[in-house]
Amino acid sequence: MANREALRELQSRLAERMQAARTQERAASWLAVESAGHGFLFPLEQAGEIFAAVPLLGVPHTQDWFLGVANLRGGLHGVVDLAAFLGVKPAAASAAAAREQSRLIALNPNLNVNCALLVDRLAGLRSAPQLQAAPADGRPRPPFVGNTWRDGDGRAWQEIRLAELAADPQFLSIVG
Repeated sequence: MANREALRELQSRLAERMQAARTQERAASWLAVESAGHGFLFPLEQAGEIFAAVPLLGVPHTQDWFLGVANLRGGLHGVVDLAAFLGVKPAAASAAAAREQSRLIALNPNLNVNCALLVDRLAGLRSAPQLQAAPADGRPRPPFVGNTWRDGDGRAWQEIRLAELAADPQFLSIVG
């Protein structure tokens, strides 16, 4: 009898916590990465698994920023050099061997694109209270480029909306 009472109390507490979680406003949180000396923020709910750099199989007749395909946990994923795609590093530098700190960030499977982004290194997690929005520079940006944020040290971090990136026609056009 005591076990049933304890189970009911546990279920009641869980139900209350779930309700509170639904009604609470969530603070934005990101995975922070660096590539070509730039800081980027990926929304956590849009990022997938993180992998160490693996051998890639090149694909002929593709864009320079499309590095090839990789087997990631049994799934075939296209690999895009993020910095080369964004134009912040020359495409020729993409062919250089992956450094030890390089990582592949898979897009969340819910985005329906088997793709991973090559970045130079992980820089941890960031949340909205740790950052301040930087003023917009007024230049046109693709829809996948979000706000620019500054951390406590004054470093700029550019938000990359992975859901919009996965739907961007230029990103999806890998044929060179």
